[in-house]
Amino acid sequence: MDSDGTQDARGTHASPVPRPAGPPEVPAMPPRPPRAPAPPLPDGSAFLTWLRAPRPDAAPGVWRFGHRPRPAEEPEEIPTRQLLSGALIAFLVGWLVWSLLQNGYLGNWWWVPFDLIVPDAWRGGDSDLGETGTFIVYQGYELLVALGIMIGAARLGRWGEVWRRFVTPRFRRPEEQETRTAPEDDPAQWNELRASGAPDAAERLAAEARSGLMRDVDHARILRAWQGVRTGRHSLATFSGAVLKDGAAACLHPSGERDLPARLARHDLVTGQVRLGTTVDDARNPYAYRGTGLALGPDLLGTSLVAVGPAGSGKTGTVVRPLAESLCLHALAGRAAVVVVGAAGAGLGPADAYDVVVRIGNQESEYDLDLYGGTTDPDEAAAVLAEALVGDLADPHPGSDSRRSTTVLAQLLGPFRAVHGRFPSVPELRQLLDGAPGPFAALRQGLQEAGQESLLRELDARERQMGQPGDVGGVLGDRVALLDRPAFAGFFDTSGQSRPFTLKALDHPVRVRIDLPQRGHADASKMLARLVLAQFTASVAVREDRSLFACLLLDDATGVVTPEAVRGIQRLRSGNAGVVLTLRTLDDVARPLRGPLLGATGCRMALSGLTPWDGQDFAEVWGKEWTEARDVTDRQIIAETPAGKAVHMLRRVITGKAPTARAVTVRQVERERWSASELAHGVPAGHAVLSLTDVKGEHAPPLLVDLRG
Repeated sequence: MDSDGTQDARGTHASPVPRPAGPPEVPAMPPRPPRAPAPPLPDGSAFLTWLRAPRPDAAPGVWRFGHRPRPAEEPEEIPTRQLLSGALIAFLVGWLVWSLLQNGYLGNWWWVPFDLIVPDAWRGGDSDLGETGTFIVYQGYELLVALGIMIGAARLGRWGEVWRRFVTPRFRRPEEQETRTAPEDDPAQWNELRASGAPDAAERLAAEARSGLMRDVDHARILRAWQGVRTGRHSLATFSGAVLKDGAAACLHPSGERDLPARLARHDLVTGQVRLGTTVDDARNPYAYRGTGLALGPDLLGTSLVAVGPAGSGKTGTVVRPLAESLCLHALAGRAAVVVVGAAGAGLGPADAYDVVVRIGNQESEYDLDLYGGTTDPDEAAAVLAEALVGDLADPHPGSDSRRSTTVLAQLLGPFRAVHGRFPSVPELRQLLDGAPGPFAALRQGLQEAGQESLLRELDARERQMGQPGDVGGVLGDRVALLDRPAFAGFFDTSGQSRPFTLKALDHPVRVRIDLPQRGHADASKMLARLVLAQFTASVAVREDRSLFACLLLDDATGVVTPEAVRGIQRLRSGNAGVVLTLRTLDDVARPLRGPLLGATGCRMALSGLTPWDGQDFAEVWGKEWTEARDVTDRQIIAETPAGKAVHMLRRVITGKAPTARAVTVRQVERERWSASELAHGVPAGHAVLSLTDVKGEHAPPLLVDLRG
């Protein structure tokens, strides 16, 4: 079936389908019947607490919701035993000094300031103040002296540090206390709308928030619509009318959904983050990151992510599934378009969480996959299809490509489309690549009748090349034969009888899941994964609306990384798009492509159970850093005098060790941030080492993260 890129995920054309009453623009698909909305909260207190929570600016990857910034450098901390003993000794010293003063063992000099300041008339029982007043004056002075001694003891014993370390944490609840917000800074008041001439809409939204009818997706979706008003894509009157009519349900996604069926991860749609775990309080992590939440968002996924770990290390459950869930929420808010690709039954979320579910090889699938990516250009279709069929066979060294395969396919796709008005189906393409005489003769006759001389020359060139040494037509035919199987008989239809999904629909906030038939069709699944990746990189580069973040999540990218795929990934950042690739091992990538792949992705994750060979590749790309090394030497002390020898003997009897003197040498050395051995054997189960780079170029060094926290 031919598609021009304006068709949406449900196979309907964009033009005649009415848009929602208000922004943002959404996929032109007929809305399916919405599920019953979740019951509202008794009041909006929980939503308002979430909305008003502090989200300070932080380093890349830090979970900003309720975050308390820490210093960049670790402060020098006194050991607990030394701190407590010092505090106790200071208290005893202060008590001793006060006792000595009270009992006159230190003389009466501390009364000199009292004698100099207090008038003579206030002293003695017959003073103007009376006995009670005189008692208060004398006791007050003693109290001031006692406070002075206490303050000195407190400073000497570091009582403030004891209080901050052992008492304050017991009363701190950072995420559960409601933040007091000034009315002019309260996000629940929608002050920007009021200042821009939409006070009625702002008041309606504020009332919905207070009554518990608004949720985080509603807030994010309406903010996205308001951005469209600010950029001039929509009018203020249209926006205000939609809000006054529908309240928090304004500007809905065409699916009619306001949330996902279920959530497994923690999300914050104000910052766009999803929490993956907790950065371990480990000396190898920078102090500012220790103990903080680790989260990813479009600002980091825009540089792409590659995660490597053996089966069972948590790639799907702790990385891909939360990211897919987060991007689906962003799509409901009109911010993103997401395509999730994985094996059938891989646990990538329920079908109700997606707008389109393509089950390749399952005859009950409602949707098909467009083999040619929705393009009408034979050369473009040939380039994408060649990458999918034989991209893994191309020489991975720099400077090589699959131009011959692209030329062969273009020599067939162009003439076929000129005659039939569509591209060939899988069986028809296989016959042409195999050089079957019947289809070639029919194609030649059609071109002659249409007067397509240039395309006739293309067809003649293909016939001359068939059977010649080095002709790649046979290899292409063998690869196409993997799709010409009974299991795929109802798929990749080009006659217009099916509902193909094309990645040209990524101009809209659509949620797509593609299930690959890996069981029994492993080679075909790898080829289809390459096809989706090639179509994705080609489609996002020509999108009209690049404010919509597009992301492809490819669970198990074995056999998918090719020279052209690496070049495509490098271009995604400028198109506000990214990919997430998972691998069991870097051995699934050709050796010359491992370095370029790790260099093309800004976020790199090594999960527990990595092999030393994979660890070496990560260690090389993460490089080295200057660190402080301390060499400690214990030297035995030799006593020269009889008294010294007696003291040393007594010390040896008490401690059981000979007296020694410790010498410490400090020097700066350059060492690997994470060595191959540490990555292979020092990462606990359920943990990963992750480095991050955002689209602005800011980066975080490799961090040890607990993916279960």
